[in-house]
Amino acid sequence: MQSSDSLQRQRPHLALTMGDPASIGPEIILKALVDPSLTQTCDLTVIGTRSLLHQTYQQLYSTGQSLADPDSLSMIDIPLDLQTIRQIIPGCGNAASGKASFMYLETAITHTLEGKFQGIVTAPIAKSCWKSAGYHYPGQTEVLAQKAKVNRFGMLFVGRSPYTDWTLRTLLATTHIPLNQVSQTLTPELMSLKLELLINCLQQDFAINNPKIVISGLNPHSGENGQLGTEEKDWLLPWLEIAKSEYPDVELLGLVPPDTMWVKPAKAWYGNSLKVGQTGDPSRDQPTLTMKNPADAYLALYHDQGLIPVKLMAFDQAINTTIGLPFIRTSPDHGTAFDIAGKGIARDTSLKAAINLAAELTQQKLK
Repeated sequence: MQSSDSLQRQRPHLALTMGDPASIGPEIILKALVDPSLTQTCDLTVIGTRSLLHQTYQQLYSTGQSLADPDSLSMIDIPLDLQTIRQIIPGCGNAASGKASFMYLETAITHTLEGKFQGIVTAPIAKSCWKSAGYHYPGQTEVLAQKAKVNRFGMLFVGRSPYTDWTLRTLLATTHIPLNQVSQTLTPELMSLKLELLINCLQQDFAINNPKIVISGLNPHSGENGQLGTEEKDWLLPWLEIAKSEYPDVELLGLVPPDTMWVKPAKAWYGNSLKVGQTGDPSRDQPTLTMKNPADAYLALYHDQGLIPVKLMAFDQAINTTIGLPFIRTSPDHGTAFDIAGKGIARDTSLKAAINLAAELTQQKLK
């Protein structure tokens, strides 16, 4: 049995950025951190502006919702000048809120690279607000990779089903690029890089030594032997055969037509049809999964091919984790939701899942 000192040493120290302060970020942080179970497995430090958290707390306090007191939180307070503070209004993302969110992320990365934290959980930001503030990045993932000086990284989406407890893992081969650039961006070298990242992540972070991975085709019906596109026939299938020989301990299945690849994951996510007497509420019903785990991970070739099914199944449970970094990074798989910011109706489910996953993955690394 481990001593209490040993357990304490293994508690991950995680940074939690506030995201865009005009978004739902401050609200979901206050809602999530009132839950004492989150601090049982990790130490959390919020990186943001305490006065803005106070504003959100005071605005929502009268609603009777459970909220963490900002003064009780461990926090690296990023002060903002009065003019900037006045420009940050819930629901109105702009250059001021974009600048603040970028500062929060930069601070988290700096402290993590210095060893203060083992991982980062990021609340959502708005790319348009970053652009208005003069920061031209596709997203937080690219900033993290650049600051960490890595060029081999990927966006992995993880969600644990509340119905069956089965875990869905989906990696994107290409991310935030226009659809008409996908076929030019995909290459055997890129596919090999993403597959290697995914296998290493499954083995090292999730302790899955002999993973089963399903790989999607690019075109409808995976090209139908060149009738609906030639990428599969020209190079994707030959690439896959080489990959199978390079990873004999990994089960690689594909190229599965994109329209049918998600049928088995959906069954694994939802289980059997609800039985008589069940309510449809996953928090009250018992898991009904009887089928064998269809796969440990799925490799989708472009953004919507992977994320439409992920968000249909796991919108409140899915987590974006950046693989290939020297530290753990997770984030809720939803955006800033400016349209509901400050209204007290934002859900903290995905943020809490992101914190729990970051703690779990970091503990795995610390073993």
